[in-house]
Amino acid sequence: MKILAMGNSALMDGFSLLGIKTYADESIDTINSVLSDLERHQQRALVFMQHDLINADIPMVKTIRQSGGSILICEIPNLQEADDYQPAVEKLIGRVLGSSALENTNGN
Repeated sequence: MKILAMGNSALMDGFSLLGIKTYADESIDTINSVLSDLERHQQRALVFMQHDLINADIPMVKTIRQSGGSILICEIPNLQEADDYQPAVEKLIGRVLGSSALENTNGN
């Protein structure tokens, strides 16, 4: 299984320290090409992708997210927005199960 991270260079520094293959400040075409290669070679991969890239117009991101399969894309926030970030899955859980489903029940 491959583990990749894609985003701005400040965010990618931490991933590269962990030994993860990073793509820092890459163009949309490069990101699309990397994802296309993963799919074409039917590789299993975990891809950490910065939030703005997921919302950019990258055809393979849309294809992978719609088709599912062996590539999992995990959304990560920008460093500057980490405290205010709410992932789409959290919003979905709130709509389906109610906002109380995500509340901290440990009293912390």
